[in-house]
Amino acid sequence: MAHLGEIISLAVAVSWTATALFADEASHRLGSLTVNVIRLVLGSVFLGLILWFTIGAPYPRFADGPTWFWLALSALVGYLFGDFCLFNSYLIIGARFGQLFMTLAPPMAAIAGWAMLGETLSWRSILAMLVTISGIAISILAKGNDKKMHFTLPLKGILLGLGAGAGQGIGLVLSKVGMQHYEAALPVDVPAAMGTMMPFAATQIRALVGGLGFVIMLLLQRQGKHFLEVTRQDHKGVRAAVLTTIFGPVVGVSLSLMAVQYARAGIASTLMALTPVLIILPYALIHKQKVKPKEILGVTISMIGVAMFFLL
Repeated sequence: MAHLGEIISLAVAVSWTATALFADEASHRLGSLTVNVIRLVLGSVFLGLILWFTIGAPYPRFADGPTWFWLALSALVGYLFGDFCLFNSYLIIGARFGQLFMTLAPPMAAIAGWAMLGETLSWRSILAMLVTISGIAISILAKGNDKKMHFTLPLKGILLGLGAGAGQGIGLVLSKVGMQHYEAALPVDVPAAMGTMMPFAATQIRALVGGLGFVIMLLLQRQGKHFLEVTRQDHKGVRAAVLTTIFGPVVGVSLSLMAVQYARAGIASTLMALTPVLIILPYALIHKQKVKPKEILGVTISMIGVAMFFLL
């Protein structure tokens, strides 16, 4: 089928848009900490079932110590820090602006790759960073009556959005290191399916560590009773959290892995990153918000910056 990879990539963007919308609802109803516990615990179970049916074991086979270390570190940075910031940003600035800040993930990944892996940071990458940041600035800055520039969003929400983008980008680079160790740990006679399913196994390691981290955080903050009460009473919130899990770690991850098999990585990555654009209309309709032209312009410019990372 012609353009199958591109079609799958767009399906990934739609899936992640649904994830953001359901996560926004679930976070407002249950609290961000509760949603993250449900999402990562259920995600670990779903991924375990996928691995069981494909490689015959519901756990990450052949993963050695260095693999667990780097993937666990990526979970702490990407999930425990990054997703904690993202889901809390939904509570303050909403999923539409929260996803806008996620366009910072590619620039942060580029900087982290340069710092940790010695990857080249070309002038094109630097230009792409500046374009992305400019788009975000257009969306969140406005001139007040005193003719000075002011944030149109609460500062706390902006800081959480910045933390979400940074956590996602740096966590991605740490995941890459972990995947390299995982690939090196695979035996010569490894089952053929393991090569294909290794990203799922790596994702399960990250989900297990991230889920455990959020459970510990839940206990330290003494919210265990609150967790039991809201999950028992708010069925709509729990349903939204379950749908967040299905459309995110399960469907989204699975389709993203398929997309890069059938399309050029740059094109697939750019199409999969369209969530900040796709979320504008449904979010505005659901929450009965008006979208300003400068916000659409800002998102468009940020997406151009993201595309520059992958296509130049």
